[in-house]
Amino acid sequence: MNLRDNYNIAIVGLGNVGSEVYKHLVKNKRSIEINTNSTFQIKYISAKTIGKKRSFSIPKKMWVKNPLALVKKDDVDIIIELIGGSEGVAKKLVFAALKNNKHVITANKALIFKHGNELAKIAEKNSVNLLFEASVGGGIPIIKSIKESLVGNKLFHIYGILNGTTNFILTEIERTKKSFKEILSTAQKLGYAETNPKLDLNGDDAKSKIAILSALCFKNKIINKSFLTEGIERIDLEDVEYAHQFKYKIKLLGISEIIDNKIKQRVHPCLISKDSDLAKINGANNAIMVEGNPVGKIVYQGLGAGKGPTTSSIISDLNSILKGNVTLPFGFNYSDAKEFKMFDFDNHVCKFYLRLVVKDKPGVLSKITSILSKHKISIQSVLQEPLDNPKNANLVIITHSAREKDMRFTLNKISKEKFMAKKITMIRIRNEKKL
Repeated sequence: MNLRDNYNIAIVGLGNVGSEVYKHLVKNKRSIEINTNSTFQIKYISAKTIGKKRSFSIPKKMWVKNPLALVKKDDVDIIIELIGGSEGVAKKLVFAALKNNKHVITANKALIFKHGNELAKIAEKNSVNLLFEASVGGGIPIIKSIKESLVGNKLFHIYGILNGTTNFILTEIERTKKSFKEILSTAQKLGYAETNPKLDLNGDDAKSKIAILSALCFKNKIINKSFLTEGIERIDLEDVEYAHQFKYKIKLLGISEIIDNKIKQRVHPCLISKDSDLAKINGANNAIMVEGNPVGKIVYQGLGAGKGPTTSSIISDLNSILKGNVTLPFGFNYSDAKEFKMFDFDNHVCKFYLRLVVKDKPGVLSKITSILSKHKISIQSVLQEPLDNPKNANLVIITHSAREKDMRFTLNKISKEKFMAKKITMIRIRNEKKL
C-alpha cells in the first residue's frame, strides 16, 4: 500500500463520545488507513479531568493540560472538538484552530448554530475543513448527503423529528399512559435525557439543528435568532390521549421551507396524522424529510444521539480529511451565501388543537365559541369532559384553518375570562401526508 499522507490528531474532550472516538480509532486504525490510503496518529489528548478512572489507558506523553496550546503545535493537523457549548474553551479552540490552519471536526451544534457563519468564512479563507456531521442527527449522514448527494437538486423543504429525548418522552407517554413528569424521570435514568433537560424540552436543541440544516439546504447564512421556538414542557398525558381520539400523534418538529422567496423556519409541537410516516418514528429515533426537485421527497431515519451514532459521524468526517478532501463547510462559498428575509409567522395558517381547563358551569362553551367566531376562527370538533376536580372540565377544540395572528389574539382574550382555570394548551396541526 502506497500511503499518501500522515496526519496527527488531537482529541479535546474525553467524555462518553470522546472516549468512544479514541477507542474506535485505536481499535480500527489499520482498516481506516487502508480505506483512506493515509496514516494517522492520535498525537495528543486534552480533557478536563486527566486523572479520571477510565477503562483504557493513555500514555502520559499524549496529555495536554491546556487545549488552546494545541493550535500552535506544528505536529497537529486535525483537532476533534468534543467539549460542547457555544462559548468558552470550545469557541476559543475552534476559532484559533481554523486560524492556525488546523482541520476541525466537531459535534458541537450550539457552536455551529451561533458562530457557524464566522467559522465557515475562516475555514474557507485558510483552505481547511470545518466538519460537523455529528452535530445533527447523530449517526444519520444528513449533512454530507445535502452537501454532496443532493447537490444537483433545488431543495425547498426540510423538516422532521430532530430531538431524540422529546420523541422518547412523547412515545412513552402514549405507550405507558404515565405523566410527563414520570416519563422524564425514566428518560433521565436511561440516559436519554440530561440531569438538566431544559435545552431538549424547550426546543433549543432542535432549534440549533433546523437552523444548520436550513442553511445547508437553501445556501443561506445561518439564521440563529428571531424564529418561533416552542418545546413540549406543557404537553401531558391528557393531550396525547385527546390527540389519539382525533387520530393524531404529537411530535416536536423542526421545519424550514422556502415560501415566496422567504424562509419559514420554526420549531414547535405538532399534531400529525397517526398514519403519516413521521408518526411511526418512535423512541429516541430521529427522522428528517427533505423535499426538492428533481429528487422529490426522501427520508433519513436513525438514532439521533448517543456515543455510538455520534462516533460514527465523527469517524466519517475524519475519513474525508484523511482522503485529502478539503470541502466548504456548508457546501458553497461563504461569499455566495444568501440572506433570505424571514416569513412573517403571524401569517401562518393551519388548524389548531386547543385544550382549555374551564370552570364547569353553563354558558362557558357558548361564550368561547362566540369569542372564536368573532375573530374569524371556526370549530371543526369539540370534546367536553369532566376532571377529577368536579368544579372544572376539559374543553378540547379542533379548529378549522386559521391565521396564527388571529389565534394568538383570540387565545389572549379567552385567557382573561373568569371561567378559565388554567393556561390554555395550543398545538398546531400539520398536514403530514404519507410518502
